[in-house]
Amino acid sequence: MPMLEWIGKDKVINHHQEIPFRILKYRYGFDNGKESKEKTESENKIIHGDNLEALKSLLPEYEGKVKCIYIDPPYNTGKENWIYNDNVNHPKIKKWLGGVVEKEGIDLSRHDKWLCMMYPRLKLLQKLLKENGVIFISIDDNEEANLKLICDEIFGSNNFVSKLVWRTEGHSDNQFHIKVNHEYILTYVKNRNFIDSAIGHAIDPTTREESNIWKGYAENSITKNGKKNPPSFIDLPVGFPCLERNVKIEKSTISDDFYIEVNDQKFISKEIRNKYNLNNKMPVKLNDLIVSNYKLEEKCTVYSGWANANKLKDFIDNGFKPLKEKDGEITFYLSKNGVIYYKKTREKARNILSVITEMGTTEQMKTELERMEIKKFDYPKPNKLIEYLLKIGAPNSEDIILDSFAGSGTTGHAVLNLNQEDGGKRKFILIELEEYADTVTAKRIKKVITGYGKGKSFIKGIKSNFNFYELGERLFTPDNILNKNIDEETLRNYIYYTETGEQLVKEQVTKNKYYLGSKNNSDYYFYYDSDKITKLNYEFLLTIDKPSEQYIIYADACSIDKNELLEKNIIFKKIPRDITQL
Repeated sequence: MPMLEWIGKDKVINHHQEIPFRILKYRYGFDNGKESKEKTESENKIIHGDNLEALKSLLPEYEGKVKCIYIDPPYNTGKENWIYNDNVNHPKIKKWLGGVVEKEGIDLSRHDKWLCMMYPRLKLLQKLLKENGVIFISIDDNEEANLKLICDEIFGSNNFVSKLVWRTEGHSDNQFHIKVNHEYILTYVKNRNFIDSAIGHAIDPTTREESNIWKGYAENSITKNGKKNPPSFIDLPVGFPCLERNVKIEKSTISDDFYIEVNDQKFISKEIRNKYNLNNKMPVKLNDLIVSNYKLEEKCTVYSGWANANKLKDFIDNGFKPLKEKDGEITFYLSKNGVIYYKKTREKARNILSVITEMGTTEQMKTELERMEIKKFDYPKPNKLIEYLLKIGAPNSEDIILDSFAGSGTTGHAVLNLNQEDGGKRKFILIELEEYADTVTAKRIKKVITGYGKGKSFIKGIKSNFNFYELGERLFTPDNILNKNIDEETLRNYIYYTETGEQLVKEQVTKNKYYLGSKNNSDYYFYYDSDKITKLNYEFLLTIDKPSEQYIIYADACSIDKNELLEKNIIFKKIPRDITQL
């Protein structure tokens, strides 16, 4: 697999591990159309802060739990005024800090800066995805090739699904000799082994209205005569189903020369069908075909080339009962012309095309934002586009959706629209670095919840809520000491996550208040008090009233001999030395 190299790559490959872990500081909740100091029960989150640090803060609660990620990062056109701000310990990279990234030809390191910015964020996004998760990344020609290579490296080239092309109606860059009217959406799954559940049963909205895809079934004749379809005889037994109540078709009158010619050519060609006047009369019937009360009354042998012949035989062997498959049921029947049809019914169809059209325009979305009293926000993605992507990537009602370049909040808006459409309870997490996280991103979601517009154009609100956060203090001080300002619950959640990779679930199984939880026959204890030194001693051991095969106990100090700890299957971990730093 080709690997991309750039200035600073060796310093950013593991930069996501060097980022200090910060807590999320609750600022306000929004419920019933108003802000509240009290946290709502909502699982929807809007986070103001650097998305690299915010993504890391999400790990204890969300690693491996996000079903769908959509991001719309800077396209690196030289017009976006984005600034490189990652404090990587490298002389060349430090020189980039705080500087606006310029156009091609002016800023010779613009691609290096962009790659250094994207790489650690993508690493964290990959960790947050569920095993059947999907990520969509919008991009254009400026960085598409580079993005594809680093995504192949991070997500695995085998997990690449598609480079969707979105035709951006209504806007084209007229500066180029060839007008650009498209963007890309790179699509990856976390694990290709789960691709069937990763990709939802979405239908491209440009699919013809009369298509059977909308009806929930596929239907076609199984008569197929081509070079890859050698003909064979199939016996249709008594009772074979028919779409018509009564049918009578006389057997085909045909000479033996027909079979000789077919045997020579190995298939029933168009020329042979013309010669023997068989067009619109296939398959050849060796007996009269007689149907009464929707069922074949007498056995009839038919001859043709086939599609799905083996499944037809399985259907016959199954007593004409539908064949169950993981994505639907298959039945066969005769038409009024004696043609055998295949019909596959399914709860949900899938017709996703690689070129996406008729999804609205950024100009239309900008006008929509102005109706929400949000102005001067250029090129917001249209709701319809993101809703369509969510139907692909987050089809289930409880899915979690993440957007770490939230901008105007289109992803959150799309989640609420989709929930209203299908009654789902999807949750969104929006992260926005800029100061407008509250005045634009959150404001838009508030408007969607309360309703917006005037008079006849008023858009009714969608019942929902969210909590607004900012990045808070570091868990560890620069001296690697636990921050005493961090609440105990946050510390306990962090410790349990770093030990088990799972979120802490409160359970009343012991009176010991320092007990965290149990996994793989090991019990975890976090014996910590911000106001005093804690010591693992015999007195503490007497407070443990829950038996376990092994005990992992955190404390500031330990007065029990190592050999005795070993005998009692106790692993002592010193605070803060032995606490894993994410």
